[in-house]
Amino acid sequence: MNSNTRFPDFFTDAPRITVRDPLAQFLGAAEDGVIEYSYADVVKLAGHSCPTVASAFLMARAALAALYPGVLPERGGVRVDMPEPADEGVSGVIGSVIGMITGAAGAGGFHGIGGRFDRRALLSFGVPVLAGPRLSRIDTGAAVSVSVRMERVPGDPRMRGLLQQCMTGTATPEEEARFRVLWQDRVRRLLVEHCNDPQLVEVDPL
Repeated sequence: MNSNTRFPDFFTDAPRITVRDPLAQFLGAAEDGVIEYSYADVVKLAGHSCPTVASAFLMARAALAALYPGVLPERGGVRVDMPEPADEGVSGVIGSVIGMITGAAGAGGFHGIGGRFDRRALLSFGVPVLAGPRLSRIDTGAAVSVSVRMERVPGDPRMRGLLQQCMTGTATPEEEARFRVLWQDRVRRLLVEHCNDPQLVEVDPL
């Protein structure tokens, strides 16, 4: 399938997340229900590539690996609880990315077929007792909390000044280009150089 979208080259070096979706299998959308998500997929969802989107992708990957050791995670079989309201900070963005990968949705999610495959009420926001997103298996009740330490991969110190210039319209075309390169380089380091760094993404069994 041809595409006019041109992403940064490092997108292809980022890890991928493979899940099995019983609904996709039931309806013949994917052979055996197996679906692979790339970083480019969540960028299409969010409409941009940033450290928040990248960290949400990595948190979903790490949490699912912990919940389903050695087997494909079941999409639609995981409940996701977010500590902050959807309209606070970047909570909504993180929830959207994790929800896309896990199939978890709120009231607007798929209502199921004959009592099966209901994806509603699997994504909740504003659970204040949590320090980070909590992912729970519906079948076994196993749950983990996941968090990310962004200070492990700091941005280039030049970005702040360049961002301000871009926002105020005072940046030259060269400065705008430099900002974009530096911005995406931090995303690259998160996704490629630190994707398996346990000190970046921390997963705690509950």
